[in-house]
Amino acid sequence: MFTSLEIEHHMFSFHIFITLVLLYTVIMIGFGLIYASLSVQGVEVFMRTVHHDPPSWGHEISRGIYFSGVTLFTVGYGDLMPIGVGRWIALIEAMIGYTIPAALVAKVWQTSKRDS
Repeated sequence: MFTSLEIEHHMFSFHIFITLVLLYTVIMIGFGLIYASLSVQGVEVFMRTVHHDPPSWGHEISRGIYFSGVTLFTVGYGDLMPIGVGRWIALIEAMIGYTIPAALVAKVWQTSKRDS
């Protein structure tokens, strides 16, 4: 993905943008499914304001993907808070969310420096 950011002398292209959107989407859905799976199995990953007994799979998936997106993009609305093992998973996801754009900027900087 980061092998060539210069397409027709443009430092950023629509192709790269779509690739990044798809990468973030896959990561967000993947972590959302992890959160949902753990929650359905009875592992507390979120602080609950309303208890659902038993938690419905559809509700947990939507909540997991929402929390994943808020964590990945480091928005942190505060309506859901990770607890227990969810804290460590959220920490890893936030680190990935920071690393992807940093790697992209470093690659663009490296390519522009090499070409000048």
